[in-house]
Amino acid sequence: MPMLTGCASLLVSKRRLPVPVAPAVVETASAEQLVTQLNDKWAKFESMTATVDIRASHLKSKEGIATDYPSIRANLLLRKPSALRILGKAPIVQTVLFDLASDGTRFTFIIPPRSKVYQGLNADKGTSPNWYENLRPGFLFDAMVVRGLAPDDLYSVTGETVTVEDAAKKQLLSRPDYDLNIMRRKSNSQELSPIRVIHFQRVDLLPYEQDLYDDQGDLETQIIYGPYQDFDGVKYPSTITLKRPQEEYQLVMTVERVTANPPLTDDQFQVKIPEGYTHQMLK
Repeated sequence: MPMLTGCASLLVSKRRLPVPVAPAVVETASAEQLVTQLNDKWAKFESMTATVDIRASHLKSKEGIATDYPSIRANLLLRKPSALRILGKAPIVQTVLFDLASDGTRFTFIIPPRSKVYQGLNADKGTSPNWYENLRPGFLFDAMVVRGLAPDDLYSVTGETVTVEDAAKKQLLSRPDYDLNIMRRKSNSQELSPIRVIHFQRVDLLPYEQDLYDDQGDLETQIIYGPYQDFDGVKYPSTITLKRPQEEYQLVMTVERVTANPPLTDDQFQVKIPEGYTHQMLK
């Protein structure tokens, strides 16, 4: 009725909104340049060692319950293309809590406090109700190192600006980014399957998030990279948060030390199984 009577102006009001603070510098890159950057970094990568603090959480979202476990210290070894070793110890007494090793195809997972050893194939997806039995070297490797693209990968780039809150400074920040969408064409089909999405912040064109999808196109792994720091000449995230929504757990890794391309041998990715341990094959 006010619109019909010409009195609409009586209902109009204005209010102030918080203005997001934009970054001083915003980089620009094409899709091809982002892919070239990824491929170049992957080509130069051969191996890595790192020391991290890991805090695990089991998230039962349907029940509204989260179980947080004490932080542990872990040493990691990675070697291209997929070899991984991670040794976890109690932070004070340095007792070995677990030892996970993989040659890129098979893995051995030892838990000394339980005198138990798990073995299986990297490609097998965990289906255990015990979340820690679903740990696999493949997605741990992919969290630590952002791979380049495979020859049959297709890609596209979209750009957007998101608004995030800086709780410490009590202000909003404007964050322009690029999303590199990596896909593969299904056999004998025009349909594309999502493989992963890599999110780049345009302040420095470094990845701040990576989303990995399973064969059904569902989000399988979400990796969030914290602020980058200089580790003896290597620019690397100071924190890495790995989320597995289907298995309802997450790992938050605080990076203490990184060494790029040290010489690593095959025996460093093997573990000796103590006598008397209970064996279980995981699928």
